Parts: sequence; C-alpha cells; structure tokens
Amino acid sequence: MPALYALGLTLAITAPLLAPGYLLLRDAVSTPRSYLSDAALGLSEAAPRALPQDFFLAVFSPVIDGGVLVKALLILGLWLAGWGAARLAASVVNAGLGGQLVATTVAVWNPYVAERLLQGHWSLLVGYGCLPWVAASALRLRLPHLVFWIALAGLTPTGLLLAAVVALVCCRTWRSVWVVLAASAAAALPWLVATVVARSVLPVASAGVPAFSARAEPGLGTLGSLAGLGGIWNGSAIPVSRTTLWAVVGTVALLVVVAFGARRAWSTTATRPLLVLAVASVVVPALLATGAGSTFLDWLIRTSPGTGVLRDGQKWVALAMPGYALAGAAAVEVLRRWLPMAFAAAGCCVVVLAGLPDLAWGVGGQLRSVQYPAGWYSVAAQINSDPRPVAVLPPDVIREFPWVGPAPVLDPLPRWVSADVLATGDLVIGGRTVPGEGVRARRVQELLLRGADAHQLAAAGVGWVVVEGTAPTLPLPITYRDKDIALYRIGGTTPAASERGLLIAAHLVWLGMVIGGLGAMAWQRRRGARLSQSP
Repeated sequence: MPALYALGLTLAITAPLLAPGYLLLRDAVSTPRSYLSDAALGLSEAAPRALPQDFFLAVFSPVIDGGVLVKALLILGLWLAGWGAARLAASVVNAGLGGQLVATTVAVWNPYVAERLLQGHWSLLVGYGCLPWVAASALRLRLPHLVFWIALAGLTPTGLLLAAVVALVCCRTWRSVWVVLAASAAAALPWLVATVVARSVLPVASAGVPAFSARAEPGLGTLGSLAGLGGIWNGSAIPVSRTTLWAVVGTVALLVVVAFGARRAWSTTATRPLLVLAVASVVVPALLATGAGSTFLDWLIRTSPGTGVLRDGQKWVALAMPGYALAGAAAVEVLRRWLPMAFAAAGCCVVVLAGLPDLAWGVGGQLRSVQYPAGWYSVAAQINSDPRPVAVLPPDVIREFPWVGPAPVLDPLPRWVSADVLATGDLVIGGRTVPGEGVRARRVQELLLRGADAHQLAAAGVGWVVVEGTAPTLPLPITYRDKDIALYRIGGTTPAASERGLLIAAHLVWLGMVIGGLGAMAWQRRRGARLSQSP
C-alpha cells in the first residue's frame, strides 16, 4: 500500500512528463542520444558537476531514448523517496499504515521537491530518493544494501555526499563506518579522478556565493523558508504558491505535522541522529546565508576550490527529509489519543498536501515534455558524422527558446553530440555574472564576437560553429540553416584527450557498484525467501 501511494503522489506531480518529448527546464536537459564524449567523462575545462550521470546516459541512451531515460529516473527518484520514507518509518518508529502514509507524503510533497524540479535537478532528486533507504540500511546493518543505495545516490556528486552524511550519522558500528567511507570513495571515483586528471577545479577570483545563497520566501525569513524545506536561491524556480503569503501557511502546515511527532520520534534512540541532522541541515545553511556566512564560504571556495559544491546551500536541506518523515509518521501515534488512526493519518496527509497545492501536475504545469525542432536533429547528425570541436553562439550557456517555453534552459547541444562543445560556463544571475571555468571557450567566443574568419577559428581548434536561434548569417562556410539553428563548417581540430581509458575505468567502478549491489540485494532476498520456505 505505501509503495502504491508513493507512486500515486509521484505521478500526480510528474504526469505531464508522460507525454512524448524531452525534459528541458533550466538545468534539466535530455536529448535523444548522448555519447561518451570528453565532456561526458569529465575531461573538459568545466568542473565535473554532472558525473557520472552523463556517463550513464551515454551508455544507456543507445538502448533507451535519452528523454525516456531521464524522465524514468526522475519518476523513480520521487517514488523511492516516498516508498523509502514509509519503510524507514515502519522499521524505526514501528509506524503503522497511517504513519507510513504520512511519512510518504512528507517525503514527496514538499517545497524542496517542487523547487528542485523547477530548477531541473532531476539527478539530485534521484539521490534525494535514496536517503531513507540509506538510513534504513545503515540502522539495520544491511551493508550490501547500503553500498547499493550510496552508489545509486552517487548519480550526482551532491547526491553521493547527501547519502554519505545520512549513512554516517546512522552507523552503529565502526565496521559500518568503514563500509560507508569505502563505498563513498569508490562511488566518487568518476568525479575525483576527473578533477585530478583534467585539473578542472582551479582557484577562482570570485565564487559567486551570494547569488547561490538560500533565499527568504514571503513572510518567512531565510530560517523559516529553510525549515519549511524551501528557500532555493533562484526566485524563478518556485511554485506560484510560494511567491505569496501562502508560503507561510504551507510552511506552518508542514512544521505542525512534524512538531506533533517530534517528541514521540525522539523517544526512539535510532531516530535521534536523523532528528539532530534535520535541525543542523536547516540551521547551517541559514547561517551560511548571512553576510558573515557568505564571506566565510566565499573564502573557503576560493582557497579550496573543491568545496565549490557547498555554494548552493539550500540543497543540503534534503538531509532533513528522513527526520521530518519519521516525525510525521510519529505524529499519527500522538494524535491517536484524540482521533481514530485513519482520521489522524488522513488529516496529516491533507494538511501537508494542502500546504503546497500547486505541486500537482508538473508544479502547476511548469514541468512538461518538449519536442525538438527538426533542424536540431540535422545539425547533431552532421556534427556526429565528423566530431570536431564546436563553438556556439550566443555566448551564454543559458538559452531561451520559443519552442521550449518561458523558462530558460541549459544549452542541449553538449549532451547531444560526440564532439567537444566549447562553453565558458558563465552564469548571469540577477544581473551579476558568475564566471565559469571555460578559459579556452572564452578565447574562442571572443574571436567569434570580433568577427574572426574561418582560418583564424580553425587555428584556434574550432571544427564547427553553431548559432542557436535567429541571428544574422555569419561570413563562414554554412552547411545548414533554418529559423531555429545554423551550422558552419570550419575544419579545425584539437588532439584527443589521452586519459579517456582512466576515466572510463573510474566510471565502470561506479556502475559496477550499482549493478553488483542490486544483484547482491536480489540474491539476498531470494535466499531469504528460500530459507523461510524450508522446513
């Protein structure tokens, strides 16, 4: 029953994605096919933020359309969050069916899920969905399960770090601690090796911390927004209800349910680490959003560039979800003093759901499937037939396409071609430019903007130039043009990276953990079933 309820909530949110098409919304970019390009392996100037998800898509998109694959993983992540929260509540606080349904509702139906969907962080939500399973596996000392869930959460670096923190606070033995550390290190190999080999994480002049700090929502302040699992830095990536004083109503509704069960949940020793973690995951990002906190974090990232993953402080609020879910489940037991269990559970679920009414149907219709224009298929096919480095105009990595909708999206081209697409990684947030790591791409873009000819661009190692959207024709050899996209053949090239084998090996370690862990879990389950049936 909890698994079906979790699936129902998930489909109530993601139903628009069941239509044919691709997920294209801010950071979420899916394409028909991905390739094992240097960028997909982390061999580029940009920090390896999308590893090993890009490797995973490159390996499996030849078998399953990339758009279907991304949408299926997103749905899987939300479903796992709800189902896992119910399982965790059943095993830790001995919650009945009513408590499990409340835990599911708290885990799936909250501002964190809404805001990360609108920001396009689908792979982060896969990691988010693994957190209750990680907690349950660590508390029950099921080490093969723990390895699998940590590896699956490691589809993105942030997901891996979230899972490792949850696992460590739940560990009961030193053996478990060492298993968590070893599994986390192995799952991190794709982006750790890429960082060392490509030297992509270098000191920066400005980390842009204030632009990514947690944001106060109407009537709540920063601390209140974070306590309600909201407060993402991007004020455009929020449900409409969170832009009004209804944000206060929704936050109070969620916190009342959590508060009702917090004391009851605290009475269970195994729950306490997760409740403490929930408080810390709200308070610490709130402190880092202050002037002093931002100054400290900016200094830390500039002096230790590998800590740049800490810049988006609100995403760490995900660590509160397992504790919130357990407290929500325990609230049903508290309310049973005055109400029948069914009424108590239904009341808690309705309160949480009503607090964020526009999470339904793709967060009020903002999340939907999109179709690529025909020209994009033609351009991608020509580049893939001769994969030379690609320069792109306009220079920003964020695009606004009329066929996508009003929200911006990352340039899809780097994930659709096997060639190296030169991108600066610069972001403009609130009129302020946060510089990226693409030094070579910046030089090439300066050449393009100055009107360099084909010989100058070829000497700089440019093989193709793509102009996305309507723009004047460039004085370069053109091979394709329509109202959506244009392609120019330049002919330059650069030497292939020599470390591809090492990066592929690092990714195969991670993939082996996922497949091997899943196989070990299936074998244990089958063995347990046989033993239970034996006389």
